[in-house]
Amino acid sequence: MARVVGSPQRISAGRRLAALAVVGAFTIAACSSDSDSGSSAGDSSGSSSDKALVIARGMDVNSLDPSRAYCDTCQIYMTAVYETLIGLDDDNTTLVPRLATAWESNAEQTEFTFTLDPTAKFADGSAVTSADVKYSWERLAGLQGSASYLVGSIEAIDTPDDGTVKVTLSASNSAFLAQVNAGYLGIMNKKVAEANGATTDPTTDKAEEWFLANSAGSGPYTLKSYAAGAELRLERNDAYWGAAPAFPEVIIKETPQAVTQRQQLEEGSVDIAMQISNDVAAGMSGSDVVVEQVPSFNFVYLALSPGAAGGEELTPEVREAIRLALDYDGLVDATVGGAGQPQASPIPNGFAGTDGLAAPKQDLAKAQDLLTAAGVTTLTLDATYPSLNVYGVDFSTAMQKVQTDLKAVGIELQLNPVEISVWADKITTDGIPVTMLYFAPDHTDSSQYVQYFGMLEGSQWQGWTRADPVPEQADLLDQALAEQDPAARADLYQALANSMIADQLIIPVVNPNLFLASRSDIKGMHYSACCNLDLARLSRG
Repeated sequence: MARVVGSPQRISAGRRLAALAVVGAFTIAACSSDSDSGSSAGDSSGSSSDKALVIARGMDVNSLDPSRAYCDTCQIYMTAVYETLIGLDDDNTTLVPRLATAWESNAEQTEFTFTLDPTAKFADGSAVTSADVKYSWERLAGLQGSASYLVGSIEAIDTPDDGTVKVTLSASNSAFLAQVNAGYLGIMNKKVAEANGATTDPTTDKAEEWFLANSAGSGPYTLKSYAAGAELRLERNDAYWGAAPAFPEVIIKETPQAVTQRQQLEEGSVDIAMQISNDVAAGMSGSDVVVEQVPSFNFVYLALSPGAAGGEELTPEVREAIRLALDYDGLVDATVGGAGQPQASPIPNGFAGTDGLAAPKQDLAKAQDLLTAAGVTTLTLDATYPSLNVYGVDFSTAMQKVQTDLKAVGIELQLNPVEISVWADKITTDGIPVTMLYFAPDHTDSSQYVQYFGMLEGSQWQGWTRADPVPEQADLLDQALAEQDPAARADLYQALANSMIADQLIIPVVNPNLFLASRSDIKGMHYSACCNLDLARLSRG
């Protein structure tokens, strides 16, 4: 998937979509969100085990190169192998040390200084230094991968000594510490990486193949082996500088079907099933298996593109009518059996700016009035969408429900499920009038949703919808990124949420809950927005 070109501070990558387009269509379900405590020095993972931890999930790995990796499974891998400078506590707000013991910024939030922990070591025993941080972030920026947008606002990185990193940004960025917490900003061993072909230039870099069989991080685990379509195997870093991880090995088994994951969990051949849907979770209980349902930040959404071929009649009035015609509670029931919530805006429930937003409600009478006033009696629209099952939501089931809802006001959707690669080609060429996609967070700041879904010049969906930019949104985002007070920043993001609702281009369909399913002896199961699942927090006992 080609990335949209524009301001680096305002551009989100193609999300997991970039990896999906490469890997192809596969079945994935809920697996990401909320945040967690740091996994480095001082954190205890509990009792150790002589048995490997075995995880069943559909893997979406696009790369194991830390500057190219971008997927849900990649978040787990990166967090375990390549540590970030800072982490988040269980409250999803409090910053905690990882490789850095302290950090500060200037009032304008254009300069950030990090003090590294002098005891931090890479797996080969060498010290983690400021040169490694500088190289890791410059390589991430230079290779121009999907996660490169996270360092897009960095103008310069200075290293006055081995233990100090000073970052200068091109503009104020209140989201920067949240971005630093993202697993994709993990730190690699510069000397080891360069010795194996790594550079900061995509035309000369030769390290990706080496990273498929080796790692160069400071985390509690190292890469043991990877077999695409089969398993990802990690082993304990016995030289880890923090609290020793609990398991000698972690094996992530390629298991795309939720039913198979359940069977393997119940028979005891795996310890964790990561992608259990509501219907599959029904009846999973007892002394050997624990299933917990928790809210998530993941969501599935409908996207309307007035600038797409065939989308010319998607005027603001028609788009509002479509939004009002949807039966949101019915969509939650039809897609996840009630195990989820409607979502008001493209900023998901629980993020700054969403407190107090009214849940979307169906209003068929108003929808019909809008269509009548616009002179629309019947309307047929192409609805091409990727044939996926994501976070327990089967897109075909969801689109059939949307089709039924819209038919009640005289709008006919021509449903066309396709492979993700076909979808990607179509959305970037002719466009698609009505489609469906999904979103999972890279970090815990609301800015990423404005950067991706907002009508900002050059944003992902401004390009795909071909809609006119909304200057108000760019101004509000600039204010939010410059604002230091969390309450004032939340107010700005709420204004942005309301503005994106008024666009009526991105219409969230369902915010599914997540099912944490594990054997009863697994301790520390959790849900992390930055890291998906932090393996260092898990133990057996």
